Amino acid sequence: MALLLWGPMLEVGVKEIDTQHRKLVDLANELSDAQMAGKAKDVLGKTLSELVRYTVTHFSTEERLMDQHKYPAAVDHKQQHKDLVKTVSDFKAKFDKGDAALSQEIMHFLRDWLTKHIMNTDKAFARDLIQKGVK
Repeated sequence: MALLLWGPMLEVGVKEIDTQHRKLVDLANELSDAQMAGKAKDVLGKTLSELVRYTVTHFSTEERLMDQHKYPAAVDHKQQHKDLVKTVSDFKAKFDKGDAALSQEIMHFLRDWLTKHIMNTDKAFARDLIQKGVK
């Protein structure tokens, strides 16, 4: 069962961002599916690594657009990105050392963070971009 369902509710209206958000949702779902199926630690670790890597890539794209279009709330938005990367990177390091397991709590954290961030912070950012002619 999918952790997150992609649909119009999660779309922000900027193609590049929506494409990347969909990939993040797909990766979170892959991680959740692997965890629910009791996959081996190496499979979970590989999927978690890809999710962390792609999150950093996506945030770099958003931050480039923020700088390029002088987004007024960029400082707060970038801080949210840093906080998530730190949280997930810390969890990944613990997982790699065997000090943490992928739990439903972690899956719910990812789901809730992605949903809230996209629906609030990213939609506000996208509205600003769209007003500036970005599609």
